Amino acid sequence: MHFVDEAIIYVKAGNGGNGCVAFRREKFVPKGGPAGGNGGRGGHVILLADPAVRTLIDLHLQRTYKALNGQHGQGNKKHGADGEDFILRVPVGTSVYDAETGELLADLVKPGQKVIVARGGKGGKGNAAFTTPTRQTPFFAEMGELGEERTLRLELKLLADVGIIGYPNVGKSTLISKISAARPKIADYPFTTITPNLGTVRVDNFSFVVADLPGLIEGAHKGLGLGHQFLRHAERTTLLLHMVDIAAVEGRDPIRDFEVINTELRLYGKKLSEKHQIVVANKIDLHKASENLERCLPYWHERGYEVFAVSALTGQGLELLVYRVAELLKTMQAFHISNEDWFEEEIAAPLIRKPPLTIEKIDEETWLVSGGGVEELTRLINANHPQALAEIKNRLIRQSIWKAIKKAGAKIGERVLVGDVELIVD
Repeated sequence: MHFVDEAIIYVKAGNGGNGCVAFRREKFVPKGGPAGGNGGRGGHVILLADPAVRTLIDLHLQRTYKALNGQHGQGNKKHGADGEDFILRVPVGTSVYDAETGELLADLVKPGQKVIVARGGKGGKGNAAFTTPTRQTPFFAEMGELGEERTLRLELKLLADVGIIGYPNVGKSTLISKISAARPKIADYPFTTITPNLGTVRVDNFSFVVADLPGLIEGAHKGLGLGHQFLRHAERTTLLLHMVDIAAVEGRDPIRDFEVINTELRLYGKKLSEKHQIVVANKIDLHKASENLERCLPYWHERGYEVFAVSALTGQGLELLVYRVAELLKTMQAFHISNEDWFEEEIAAPLIRKPPLTIEKIDEETWLVSGGGVEELTRLINANHPQALAEIKNRLIRQSIWKAIKKAGAKIGERVLVGDVELIVD
């Protein structure tokens, strides 16, 4: 039994810190060497499958998540600290898609699985890292890389925590429509509900999923009515709300209805009959309801059941019921989580695809180079310093991009624009 709960969120990893341009200033050392430290890595955005999280409802309320930037490098070869990762906890069973491409990035099906959905940018190197035998006083450093950013679509096939059981027409659909945002079909004839309706109920900072399940009748364990369909769904819930028509509107006895339903649960399977039940005596606002409740309460109390008298139609008694359900679920889930096996496993999400390298002539003497990650090669502090320009050109040569520019037709003396940097073909 499930329905699809979806959330669209935006994630942004932290930018890498800039490298530092600095030189030693020591007494009796008139020309101290380069001493700029490297920048720290930006924080990743990580999704973690946590069984304590049951729904995606919180992600509908906050849709933007950002990790911290790495700190900049400092003088005296002090490296900047890495940015703290942002860990976003999601329910087990969450599928993670790139919202723009539709690509499946990860299926978090085990407790403890995690996936980096946005990688933090690398920290830039300080000028100390660019020292060579022929360049002993570099006057430039690297800027940190930008962190990845993505729009994600999270999809969860949601299992119900609470199942509402009972005869047809006792008010199950009305109850779920009052305590959640679900809008099931409601009518005054049996089997209005032929498939489970699910809704998310929020109580303070805790949320749970409740299912209005198909009506059950005598003989359901043999497949009568909606028998097996209902019982299969109820088997996967944590807690059952057993709803009875305490006003006996259709002339049935509430206690007999209660016994019939529990007999069907027992005949279907021991596991189902042993689930914790709360009795919900509905339609307390109608004639004869109080009289019937007074008669039935001793029967339920003797058997250890909690009883809540409510009117799903008017809302009477629903707040107490919902808070009690939340309290029980927290206790039950805490026990389940304490016995849960965690898999410390990290899934590798596909890298964000970068646009392909393009080389185009934009006027008679100017070429524009973009894409293919080429802009990252030009992210230098003091990028227009002759040393920095030489470094950028060497990077383009090492990546075979300079060769591609000449092959495209660039002639000696023409300008090449790469990012914010202008180079001259020689």
